Amino acid sequence: MQRILYIGNKLEKLGRTPTAVDTIPDLLKAEGLQIVSISTFQNKFLRLLEMCLYCLFGNYQKVLIDTYSTQNFIYAKFCGSIARLRGKDYYFVLHGGNLSNRLRSSGTYVTNLFQKATKLVAPSEYLYQQFDELGYQNLVCIPNAVPLQNYTFRHRIHINPKLLWIRSFQELYNPKLAILVLENLSDLYPESELCMVGPDKDGSLEELKKYVKENNLKVSFPGKLSKPDLISLSVDYGIFLNTSNVDNTPVSVIEAMALGLPVVSTNVGGMPYLIQNEVTGLQVPPGDSKAMSDACIKLISEPEFSAQLAKNARIQIENFDWERVKHQWLDLLS
Repeated sequence: MQRILYIGNKLEKLGRTPTAVDTIPDLLKAEGLQIVSISTFQNKFLRLLEMCLYCLFGNYQKVLIDTYSTQNFIYAKFCGSIARLRGKDYYFVLHGGNLSNRLRSSGTYVTNLFQKATKLVAPSEYLYQQFDELGYQNLVCIPNAVPLQNYTFRHRIHINPKLLWIRSFQELYNPKLAILVLENLSDLYPESELCMVGPDKDGSLEELKKYVKENNLKVSFPGKLSKPDLISLSVDYGIFLNTSNVDNTPVSVIEAMALGLPVVSTNVGGMPYLIQNEVTGLQVPPGDSKAMSDACIKLISEPEFSAQLAKNARIQIENFDWERVKHQWLDLLS
């Protein structure tokens, strides 16, 4: 049996939001594949060193490399280069709504490295299209997947003004927009609440907590939660907010749609590919607290419309079930 190496920031056990390297290897192991995943080092230099050493000396035939537009891009470039020199099959697993822009400015060497990859794995039609327009022909689209049997759809007869936000606290995801939406809703619905779940990534959490305290807002910050706890928590909430300035197809939104939470999202990046406006959710311009607040009011005041959105969303999300998606991964790596 061929040995597979999966490279990425495997930091869930250190309190970070789980990424593909935290989830996909275990799912593939359950399907009988022999796969090793790294790295769990918190220190960035040690993480890069372990990745490179495994690529250089590890016993593997194929390597999957999580690839983002941020600092992780450097890890991907080094690991892909080593795998190529060793004559191994290497696959870049594409993430992030800004990755294609990073490729445009990376020079001929990186362009050639990506063109010579065995496959570029896009988790959304959005990223697939972005790379297709750049001329890459070694593309395959395998969507982000969730085990839908773990996500019970809950029909909400009435939509309450309780908002749920799940993401890392990072400027890129504009968490303050959710708080501004709560402020707007509180004028009309004094019982409005907001729960913001996730780890702090860039120090913005403390600033938000200060703003909430100064303005006496009903916002809770439970930190990072396990999947079972998140699913249990979602039962009490009526609307899911996705406030990103840049995005692809976040698993948090897929999970919300699976659970029956009506979604209001900014219309950036891959979100229009995931959410059809007024069919499977509502979309608004990025940074527009009034538009997002108005969308929430529409969901609260039109429960039949909201219920139909949620039902449509759940039907769409069936395509993201691991039981369907796993066959694409197995075909790719066979």
